[in-house]
Amino acid sequence: MNVISADEPDWQREKITTFWQPSKKLIKSIRDYQKASMKHSFLSLFRKKIAVLRYRFWSVVSGADIPLNLNLGGGISIPHANGIVIHPSAVIGVNCLIHQQVTLGVKRHEAKAPTLLGHVDIGAGAKIIGNITIGKHALIGANAVVTRDVPDYAIVAGVPAKVIGTTHASDIDS
Repeated sequence: MNVISADEPDWQREKITTFWQPSKKLIKSIRDYQKASMKHSFLSLFRKKIAVLRYRFWSVVSGADIPLNLNLGGGISIPHANGIVIHPSAVIGVNCLIHQQVTLGVKRHEAKAPTLLGHVDIGAGAKIIGNITIGKHALIGANAVVTRDVPDYAIVAGVPAKVIGTTHASDIDS
């Protein structure tokens, strides 16, 4: 069994292996933009502008709304970015898996978006809304609507989402 860490990013998950990988190219353009933003030189300004152009292209191709300044942990995996919407104040931990049509958003009149800790897997169509925390190694079922904190190792599903089981901590951490 492959063990996926909730603390150490697996950068191989983001590695681009073929030309047509819109999700990975989108993530790469975000990473390049953030890296160029940390430096203040003419060359970094040029790289930042190129990263923005690439970001806009891959955002349109993939159909995703992922902010350039997102607090994004390493090793993220997005198999199909179509329809993903992420609020700029969201925090995504290392080695998370996000499927298509997922929304990470805020409640009306609230400023903070969800925080995903390490190795959270989110099924297609799930909505995670509000100032909540999703624990390490949590699994969010497809089309679930999550509006409350989710503990570590929990499996949640439904509308509204409820804990329906747990992943085995011994299988993941061993």
